[in-house]
Amino acid sequence: MTPTLSPEALRHRIDQLPRARLAHLPTPLEEVPRFAQRIGEARVFIKRDDCTGLLLGGNKARHNEFLLGDALDQGCDMVVWGAGVQSNNCRQTAAGCAILGLECRLYLSRGHYSTEPQGNLLLDYLVGAKVEFTDAVIGPELDALLAAKAAEFRAAGRKPYFWHRPRVVPLAAISYAACVAEIVQQLAEKNLKPDAIYVSSSGATGAGVALGAKLLGLTCPVRLICPMHWPWHIPTALAKDANDAAEMLGLSHRLTAADIDADESYVAPGYGKPSPAGQEALRLLASTTAILTDPVYSAKALAGLIADVQAKRYAKDAVIVFIHTGGVPAIFANPSEVWPANEVGSARD
Repeated sequence: MTPTLSPEALRHRIDQLPRARLAHLPTPLEEVPRFAQRIGEARVFIKRDDCTGLLLGGNKARHNEFLLGDALDQGCDMVVWGAGVQSNNCRQTAAGCAILGLECRLYLSRGHYSTEPQGNLLLDYLVGAKVEFTDAVIGPELDALLAAKAAEFRAAGRKPYFWHRPRVVPLAAISYAACVAEIVQQLAEKNLKPDAIYVSSSGATGAGVALGAKLLGLTCPVRLICPMHWPWHIPTALAKDANDAAEMLGLSHRLTAADIDADESYVAPGYGKPSPAGQEALRLLASTTAILTDPVYSAKALAGLIADVQAKRYAKDAVIVFIHTGGVPAIFANPSEVWPANEVGSARD
């Protein structure tokens, strides 16, 4: 049996990797009793990764410490990145590039979004990213576009770092193994252990949380509420990403698809589109704690947590940790999705 690590031993392994210190860490772990009382009998703690800094916070600040550290270690002078128009990933990558003096080229998939400079897109422009819009679909099609653009820059004598999925996803995952170590230590200070961990992810963040739980010997459920469907089997892909991350750390721990609890039932009505349950969760959290989620990803994950608690999936007073992945600027891209026009100016009881 592969031995488990202590949080300190895991941190020591991680500290051997190239890293650009960009995030405000450790982030707080905040209990939210008024919210918890409204949804059931569990104790709910929010890991405030909306407070990581790096242009209004989010999970990509942790990712970018390792990704942009890797870029600098390779002597790169620019970053070629992409996702959707309102991408939290691209916003924080552009911010990290601005801090580190790397040129940032963003190729943003239009999808159903407006290309007016608002929300995350406005912040991309403000920190100096050079933006181009594309109709390439997020996934293999956009990955191929980014690889082709990087090749063009390389042929012109530049040294680009780009979204090369086999490398960047496991490397980013390492940052969330570190996040789990923070959670374990913060709960230990309260003489508590987690009974479940929730996060919005079908990629690097989720792979890292699952890996961190494995490395630290946690036996609680790690619930990954997926924000999108990928054209591959998500548990298999995330297990591979977690295993590649473990290999990068020189560790022999391995996960299988059976170790990955990836719930795709909250994606509807689609990637990047809010759901009624998510909006209800967003507004409940805001009105009881003054903590905002983004209107899509973390909101849907919070809806998943609420549904599980209300279905009595956990014992009374179970300790549930919700990793808040940030993304609040997206609220301002389309405020009517968060607060419908017919409610503007209305009083609430």
